[in-house]
Amino acid sequence: MRNSVLPVIAYAALALVPLAVVTVFGSLGGYADYIYELGRSFALIVFAVLLLQPVLAGRFREITEPYGLDMVVNFHKYMGVTALCLIIAHPLLLALGGRGLKLLTSLSVPWEIWLGKAALLLLLIQAGASLFRKRLGLDFERWRRLHDILAPTILVLAAVHSYFIGGDLKYVPGMRELWVVALLGSAGVFVYHRFIRPKRLPRYTVRSVEPAAQNVWTVTLAPPDGRSPRYEPGQFHFLTFRSDHVPEEEHHFTISSSPTEAAIIASTIKESGDFTRHVGSIAPGDTARVHGPFGRYSYVFEDAEVPLVFIAGGIGITPLRAMLRHMADTGADRRVALLYACKTEADIVFRAELDALAEGDRPRLDVTYVLSRPDEGWSGSRGHIDTALIRECCAGMLDEAVFFVCGPEGMAKAVLGSLTELGVPMSRIRREEFLLLD
Repeated sequence: MRNSVLPVIAYAALALVPLAVVTVFGSLGGYADYIYELGRSFALIVFAVLLLQPVLAGRFREITEPYGLDMVVNFHKYMGVTALCLIIAHPLLLALGGRGLKLLTSLSVPWEIWLGKAALLLLLIQAGASLFRKRLGLDFERWRRLHDILAPTILVLAAVHSYFIGGDLKYVPGMRELWVVALLGSAGVFVYHRFIRPKRLPRYTVRSVEPAAQNVWTVTLAPPDGRSPRYEPGQFHFLTFRSDHVPEEEHHFTISSSPTEAAIIASTIKESGDFTRHVGSIAPGDTARVHGPFGRYSYVFEDAEVPLVFIAGGIGITPLRAMLRHMADTGADRRVALLYACKTEADIVFRAELDALAEGDRPRLDVTYVLSRPDEGWSGSRGHIDTALIRECCAGMLDEAVFFVCGPEGMAKAVLGSLTELGVPMSRIRREEFLLLD
């Protein structure tokens, strides 16, 4: 608990540093109007939040390990929206607090004001592109390039705007120096994350690319030093392949192998987009930069006595396979119910392995396959994973089990609704969100 609280305290403290310095050392005698002061305070907070955005997005293990990268990235998104709301209020409050509406409407304003307006406009574009990327038809790589251009531009414009027009920076000792140091520090984090660290990541060699199901491939990688990679079952990593068959782009994939499988690491990938539809063409001998592992989506972080319910849809079986393989290899005496939904029997990934694991005694595994488009000869469950099926397959487990849900967005939402209906609290549901990672 202590390790998870410290980053939050550190973030809050850093975000409030400019406001605290001004409050302690500044003179407010010339600014009696509360509304005006509130507008200035919003600007100080927003600049600090924007400076910290590259830190949140930088995948630093000290920050991501206590919470999981997905939670940190979503916090990054929400703080961006918060900064946008505060900075929209900033000029409105200044105008209402005595500067007059000409601050908002007049074209005859100093160049420093224009820089602030430009920063606000770009921040609006940035937020819109991030929140509505898929609706706008922006693929991840194009969005990321736009983000990498707009983010530092906004920071520089905001810094120059506040440096020359901010009364606090002019009259409070050390504030301008603090502004410059903070901007350079934030820029340094951005440059390190986007340009320096990628070149320093280890390059793994593709050992094999094998079909795992219909339009699904398992890519197995070998580390450069021959040592077994360190990770927990269920975690994910970022891969940048160097191959003649796929673009040299960074994408995140779940690690489908178990740490018990020595000297390799594997991801099982479904052909579902412009990048992944070529994954089957990757050849042994190609290489990949590997950044990770990340995430806390793993049974090893749970109480050893608690039963587990795994609910998967399609390729969402990959982290659950890694956990089940790890349980079997380590002799973990866990009770596990697996509900696995696919369209057809040919879409079931790891079918033979899952059946073999169910026949063993560690873990004590029960597998239920659910097909939405079964062939006539299918004798198993049909349709979708719903409340009735979960109740039936998890008899005696609902009051204590931890539920791991992994699958397409629509399926996951439906399952979460069913679990809520069954009285399962969110504290016993595990799910990773990748809304800003793909």
